[in-house]
Amino acid sequence: MAAGESGAVSSGAKSKNADLPIRLLSAAVMMSIAVAAVVAGDPWLDGFIVLVSLATFVEFVLLIVKVTRNVPFRLAAILAGAVYIGLAGFVLSRLPVPMIVGVIGAVIFVDTFAYGFGRTLGGPKIAPKISPSKTWAGLLGGIVGASTWLALFVYVAARQVSGANTLGFEIAEIGTLVAMGAAIAVAAQSGDFFESWLKRKAGVKDSSNLIPGHGGFFDRTDGIIPVVLLAGLLLSSAP
Repeated sequence: MAAGESGAVSSGAKSKNADLPIRLLSAAVMMSIAVAAVVAGDPWLDGFIVLVSLATFVEFVLLIVKVTRNVPFRLAAILAGAVYIGLAGFVLSRLPVPMIVGVIGAVIFVDTFAYGFGRTLGGPKIAPKISPSKTWAGLLGGIVGASTWLALFVYVAARQVSGANTLGFEIAEIGTLVAMGAAIAVAAQSGDFFESWLKRKAGVKDSSNLIPGHGGFFDRTDGIIPVVLLAGLLLSSAP
């Protein structure tokens, strides 16, 4: 590697890590506010969900305006986005607090494990023209992450109910957890792909600059929205 190339790589690495402190601080602030809202309960929790949903919708509209020129198509897309985001916000506000924690935790585990597997294993991209960083290895990591979170969630719930101190999962239960983990991972990454496609069409890197180091609210909720809708669907179909 030439000296110039080495310097360019070093500079690129530094630029990627330059905003790490502000990213960590922003993440800590967002997490603190979310936890405070969950602990406070209604009406603070509902108010928090409404504010995040509105911010997400506004950013969605701004992307649609940049993407579309045909007015009827633009209005139809905005209406579809209102249903998509609004329904997710409504479902989230109606979920029990433990289920809210379960949904958010699952998406965090999907993102974390997908990033780790993708960076470690690399491999073929899923849709490089839409999201160049998403790999099949990352999707596998997302499935592992979601399944791991579900196992922990079920274990904690079982201890709360029966006081059991062992996992005690049967083969059928493990299969169910993995299947649910796969569904959650696919849903979360589908939401991510959808927003990535919109941003690529709009020619922007982030949905906004409202959250320092993280972009916009839509950048944080893109994977949560479809998982919330999936959770609502599962609950509504439960006997």
